[in-house]
Amino acid sequence: MPLRQRKKLKASGRPQAKDETSGRQSAQAPAAEGESQPSSSGVTTRRKVAAGSCDALKQQGAASTTASIDAPGTSSSKRAIKRKQSSSQAPVSTVRSPRDALTNIAGTLVQFIMHTSKKKKPIMKADMLKIIPKKYQKDFLEILKRATCNIEVVFGVDLKEVDSTEHSYTLVSKMNLPNNGVLNRSRGLPQTGLLMNILAVIFLKGNSASEETIWEFLNKMKVFAGKRHFLFGEPRKLITKDFVKLKYLEYRQVPNSDPACYEFLWGPRAYAETSKMKVLEFLAKIHNTVPSAFSTRYEEALRDERERAEASDT
Repeated sequence: MPLRQRKKLKASGRPQAKDETSGRQSAQAPAAEGESQPSSSGVTTRRKVAAGSCDALKQQGAASTTASIDAPGTSSSKRAIKRKQSSSQAPVSTVRSPRDALTNIAGTLVQFIMHTSKKKKPIMKADMLKIIPKKYQKDFLEILKRATCNIEVVFGVDLKEVDSTEHSYTLVSKMNLPNNGVLNRSRGLPQTGLLMNILAVIFLKGNSASEETIWEFLNKMKVFAGKRHFLFGEPRKLITKDFVKLKYLEYRQVPNSDPACYEFLWGPRAYAETSKMKVLEFLAKIHNTVPSAFSTRYEEALRDERERAEASDT
């Protein structure tokens, strides 16, 4: 820029344009004032399971089930989905509500709990409080409730209190998968939640679901065949090999299909370790509803419960 033009700019008080690369702001916005920051330990887990990612997966799972898998037909659930869709298009406010703050803190708590469990360390209330800003510690029970819900629907594990005196907790898988649901030990995160979602799809589709239906559902959860997922690894191997080898899923060619096509069914271990009612309860939690909302399958789940009770009595 000529010297005369630079002097004019300086005199007018206008800043000179920065280089396009060096002047670009960071894509990551700074955390809101008063929010806790993850510690340096477990940074890999925290980067991959970013704050709010569990909520996002939960919403994606609920929306994809509703859209394609015979979800609750109640008008209220449809209105709720429309509200979520319209709200996602609304302008983003720069002011965070207390509810948003609790959601973000719950996301951070999920990261802390999963990292602590991965390291085989006890999950203590005292340690959880350390990562919650003091102004929000009075809301600990609500924050823990949200974090627990996210952990359940994303990872398929329950947070159980094992010592009410010291307030220590542990994670318990909803199914008896090896290593408490962690099939890929290098990742150290449970895959039970993905399995529960697939079992729900199979049940809602009449106890068998085509391979195409399963992948349509998973794609809406941002899980794609051949593409590594930050929680579940390579999904095709996990679903068609690992879950099948462990007998949680059955993967077979549809009889008399030409060209050959394949379908998924529950495997014998799925029938042994869970039930149709438990799967409906899991799905209902994702949708913030009750199992009876799935009217087309609720009666079948009730019959299954009665048959199981009668079998156990004999």
